[in-house]
Amino acid sequence: MVFRRTAHAAYDTAYHLVWSPKYRKRILKEALALRVEQMFTEIAETYDITIDEMEVSLDHVHLFCSFPPRYSIAQVVTRFKSLSARAVFREFPQVKRQLWGGEFWEDGYFARTVGDKVTAEMIRKYIQRHKEVQDAQLDLFE
Repeated sequence: MVFRRTAHAAYDTAYHLVWSPKYRKRILKEALALRVEQMFTEIAETYDITIDEMEVSLDHVHLFCSFPPRYSIAQVVTRFKSLSARAVFREFPQVKRQLWGGEFWEDGYFARTVGDKVTAEMIRKYIQRHKEVQDAQLDLFE
């Protein structure tokens, strides 16, 4: 991934997000799976989210994506889940019956930040070294 920009930020973030239909039902197949994929693409375009990779499996979805720092992970997951659930129940009413009239997605999700070139160890070393370099500089308020 490359640096992306907003009016007040430059960022290089990547997240692996995973969640499942309610009761981990194996319902994401054929037309429904294709429609969920289309909806996720539309949601991403609307909210300035870049999807690097996406997989809609029978009982869960994987998104590898990047989004501006103005959004939290929870906000992004909520957008994908709530907007797609409303559309699924509207376009595929039989799915609501399969889920006993309840929610489409499980409440929880998995999220992991993904480093491209910078590892956790590199960041630790940078911060430690930054302190050493900063201490060697003149202090204006001594």
